[in-house]
Amino acid sequence: MGDFRAIAEAFVDARRHARALPDYPGTAPQDLAGAYQIQDAAIAIDGRMIVGWKVGRINPPLDAELGANRLAGPIFADTVVVAADSVPEMPVFAEGFAAAEAELLLHIAPGNAEARPQTDAETRLVIDEVRLGIEIASSPYPGINSDGPAVTASDYGNNHGLVVGAAVEGWQDVDLCAIPVRTLIDGEVIGTATAATMLDGPYGAVRFLLANLASRGIDISKGVWVSSGAITGVHPVAPGQRVEAVFGMHGSVCCTIGTAKVV
Repeated sequence: MGDFRAIAEAFVDARRHARALPDYPGTAPQDLAGAYQIQDAAIAIDGRMIVGWKVGRINPPLDAELGANRLAGPIFADTVVVAADSVPEMPVFAEGFAAAEAELLLHIAPGNAEARPQTDAETRLVIDEVRLGIEIASSPYPGINSDGPAVTASDYGNNHGLVVGAAVEGWQDVDLCAIPVRTLIDGEVIGTATAATMLDGPYGAVRFLLANLASRGIDISKGVWVSSGAITGVHPVAPGQRVEAVFGMHGSVCCTIGTAKVV
């Protein structure tokens, strides 16, 4: 546990001081159990309020090796921006890893921490809102994704913010997996897809997260956002760029990319 805590302290310190970590700060975890020990230690050291969780996919063959096809990471309240009439600037670690992802955001209603839905119909019953979103994936460590899912999970799942866009009206009757999604950077389309490519879709991400957090003893009884997974891909970004995610007839959400500052 000693090395896990030292790694967690290094990541929290690097994030607080907006500085890069050229090398992984210790012995990298080889499994998800170790990764979540580091993540949980970092959450405790960090102390900020968590209002959401990002869910990311683990691709074959690593899913079989690690025993899971998704991973999770916390989204802190002070990194969440509601996009209204303005286009928010979202900071990234420019010398680390930085990317943007078009995602559907599902809110688990208060009182559902013990829920274990098995189907999409059952999962809809624990959700009270669906919104358009952009996840900012950024870490002080440049190799956060290339070193594999356990390393990704160890540093907050590579999350550094969330842009919350418009609500999906009548979402209960909308096939979330059929919404055509486009991601643009500086006006150029760099990815198109639907959530149908995401394993068992956004509702599956909710089911995964409920089980994952329960196994770690994390309470979400007051409700929590789920950033359900990158639909069109994980798209590298740099400060000064503009990102737009378009969700068919349901609208779009935009942000610009800035540089992380000392907090």
